[in-house]
Amino acid sequence: MPSTAILKLRHYCAYQERCHSEIKNKCLELGLRGEEVDEAIAALISDNFLNEERFARAFAGGKFRTKQWGRKKILAELKQRQVSAYCIKKSMEEIDDAEYEHMLTSLAIKKYASLKGEQYLKRKYKTIQYLLQKGYEPELVQGAVEQIAKDQKNRETASD
Repeated sequence: MPSTAILKLRHYCAYQERCHSEIKNKCLELGLRGEEVDEAIAALISDNFLNEERFARAFAGGKFRTKQWGRKKILAELKQRQVSAYCIKKSMEEIDDAEYEHMLTSLAIKKYASLKGEQYLKRKYKTIQYLLQKGYEPELVQGAVEQIAKDQKNRETASD
């Protein structure tokens, strides 16, 4: 197996956490085939450049904190990247439940407020759609939006 390919793969892994499917694609780009790909992956794992659980944890935590993705969207993305079920389960531990609820609520409040000119039902609908698209669970979204809409209505009747 060409040592330049291994050096390039090490650099590729050192730059940011990678999953196995990304490494397989990179191996193919570098001209490695069949057994060479498996050997390269085994070498990267043994040198601790490649660790799927570490990747999954970093990915889940990062997407939640920076892009405010919900669990469903993170889960779907990890599955698409062919991450093992065990690693996916471990990655979900990176998301604290209280922090998750807080993020959902703050996103809902922000989105609901941005739709001030809309009719009540349309405003609720658009907020729900936005949160679902972000990957939050329908039952949590429904509850959060109902609460925000109720609070908003109470504020409006109190100011009249």
